[in-house]
Amino acid sequence: MNKQIPEIILNDGLNVPAIGFGTYALNGNAGVQSIESAIDIGYRLIDTAYNYENEGTVGEAVRRSTVPREELRITSKLPGRYQEYERAIPTIQESLYRANLDYYDLYLIHWPNPIQDHYVEAWESLIQAQKWGLVRSIGVCNFLPEHLERLEKETGVKPSINQIELHPFFNQAEQRKWHAEHDIQTESWSPLARANHIFEKEAIQQIASKYQKTPSQVILRWHHQLGSIPIPKSASRKRQIENISIFDFSLDEAEMNAIHALTRPDGRQKDQDPAVYEEF
Repeated sequence: MNKQIPEIILNDGLNVPAIGFGTYALNGNAGVQSIESAIDIGYRLIDTAYNYENEGTVGEAVRRSTVPREELRITSKLPGRYQEYERAIPTIQESLYRANLDYYDLYLIHWPNPIQDHYVEAWESLIQAQKWGLVRSIGVCNFLPEHLERLEKETGVKPSINQIELHPFFNQAEQRKWHAEHDIQTESWSPLARANHIFEKEAIQQIASKYQKTPSQVILRWHHQLGSIPIPKSASRKRQIENISIFDFSLDEAEMNAIHALTRPDGRQKDQDPAVYEEF
């Protein structure tokens, strides 16, 4: 593990870095080169998903890297169309075959898909996969508190992590509070709000100028101080270095609050409300 990056211990004992690397849309040989670059720079938590169609790309980058496999934390995710138990188990196995890996460190249910209502049996499949050694730690993405409560009530096992949309336009204060109270780690997808005008905000610009940091570094530091694990993505080596270089400064309470003030009720980037959104 890269000792320059703080580690977080999940509720099942797995240690993970405080920042990760997203791989959505990084495919083929160019994708392998980008991911291998990220690992070389110091990223150790690599995030993919069955539906990203790049598990093989991630696996190839892992094989090309000189970093030992045991120092990496590779995440993938179960898609909505395979949440029934009898379909979920072979899908998890297929995820491993695609990546040519013996195990995933983290495996997550990508969305709850509450209208289909198969997420409990999907969770049971992840519990079984963990018992078989296919995955080390199991979690979810985009689950609301009612979904999380049901998982623990019906199976006796709660997720180690919940990866949710989280950025300054949508700071997820109540969800984060619930996670903290129930010992579930928050992880942030789209941590930079897809750079959708957020870098231009005066509050971000002022803080960046004060610390001689970039807007993305300020925002990723904000995530870190929230206690969430951001997973920024970039194909650019320069940006990869920039995004991981957030552990040599701190934001004060006023600066944290100034970034919080950017949040808004309709802050989701694509209106993907887990209460109704269905992912297949």
